[in-house]
Amino acid sequence: MGWKDRIGGRRGQQVLTGANFVIYTLIVIALIVLANWFVSRHDKRWDMTPSKKYSLSDQTRKILKGLNKDVNILVFDQQRRFGERRDVLEMFEKNSHRLKVKYVDPDRQPTVAKEYGIRTYGTIVVSSGDRHIEAKDDTEEGITNALIHVLTGQKLVYFAQGHGEHDPSSTAELGYSSAKQQMENENFQVKTVSLAEKNEVPADCTVLVIAGPQQDYLAQEIDAIRKYVAGGGRVLIMLDSLADPRAQNPENLLKLLAEWNVTVQNDLVIEPAVQLVGGGPGLTIVRKYGANPIVQPLAGSMTLFPLPRSFAIGKESKPGVTASSLCDTSDESYGVADFNSKVHDIAFRKGRDLKGPLSLAVAATMSSSGDANPASGAEGKSSEGRFVAIGTSAFAANAYLRVGQFANRDFFLGAIDWLSSQENLISVRPQPPESQHLTMTAQQMGRFLYLGVFGVPLLIILIGASVWWQRR
Repeated sequence: MGWKDRIGGRRGQQVLTGANFVIYTLIVIALIVLANWFVSRHDKRWDMTPSKKYSLSDQTRKILKGLNKDVNILVFDQQRRFGERRDVLEMFEKNSHRLKVKYVDPDRQPTVAKEYGIRTYGTIVVSSGDRHIEAKDDTEEGITNALIHVLTGQKLVYFAQGHGEHDPSSTAELGYSSAKQQMENENFQVKTVSLAEKNEVPADCTVLVIAGPQQDYLAQEIDAIRKYVAGGGRVLIMLDSLADPRAQNPENLLKLLAEWNVTVQNDLVIEPAVQLVGGGPGLTIVRKYGANPIVQPLAGSMTLFPLPRSFAIGKESKPGVTASSLCDTSDESYGVADFNSKVHDIAFRKGRDLKGPLSLAVAATMSSSGDANPASGAEGKSSEGRFVAIGTSAFAANAYLRVGQFANRDFFLGAIDWLSSQENLISVRPQPPESQHLTMTAQQMGRFLYLGVFGVPLLIILIGASVWWQRR
């Protein structure tokens, strides 16, 4: 009897089935081991969460890659709770060889806890050299902001007041309290100043913000701004179209920008595509950005501009001034010229209105040399002034700054960073963690409970009856 005969029949089939099962099992185990080895070897992770909870933002990675000094992150907590923060902190450590995470149990190392003034469990401290600061929370955003505080000295942003500008302390829809909070999180100190009273920009001012004035500036205020920028100062000017019921044309400010080779158009920019999807005629969405560092990280993002007006950069260059557009509207857009009425359905008027694409924001540098100025840093030393002009002030107000899918926050903070010569901080900021909710109506909830109480048990009974009938 041959071997084929010996393994034939029922017993032989069982042996072959068992052998196949063992072989397939070994193959599956080998594949799992190989996959684990590959992931471990190459340190690969796939973050499938909607808010990218387990991925660092562009801003954080950029800061970590640019570290030129050693940084320690100290986690003060009970030893049994160290694992709660390892997921986030390990990402920081893996992105820079100059950053180390240390876990400290205050009960076991009270001297270290006392050195850093620790009072509660769960405190995270970022330290570098002789400077350290406590993170506001254990999120990526909280730790990254603490890292910025440690690495950079504090800078001052002054908001000009006295002409109906937005209030950085106001929590109203058109207030700037959110913008102020965002700047303070990134180590800026925010103050206000009345140029009409001082007739000069404060000597410690890093960036001067003019946010949507309702009345024009006095001649001496314009002179103070002109002198400040000529000496290396930095200013952010946001002007509204006359479609905004609050707005008036600040002629002296418009003339100052014209001196800097930027013309402010008296128009209201209309984006037809936005209206087609249900947006009002006063809303414009920008997807096309320039080459300035402010907007480079925003490629592929959308920025929302409410009631914007446009700018035109002079074709003939002016000595020392280099200006460029930060963002443009689509080819189908247009600017309704001489707009001075309420927003309503508006059609393009050939020969009168401005045909797109139109620039909604510009940035410029101004090189000069001469008299001493606090912003220039040295007597008679060449300095570079900078300014950014944006055709709406509402885009950075509380109602629009952090609207879900739009990049208004990163656009505004990028402008502040560029003006303060902190290009290394310009990026897409980490998003706050989002809670996931299942929303159901009362009718849907009733159906769900009905299926859970009656439907599932009935299905199990039917499956069991079917199996019994087949075996019968």
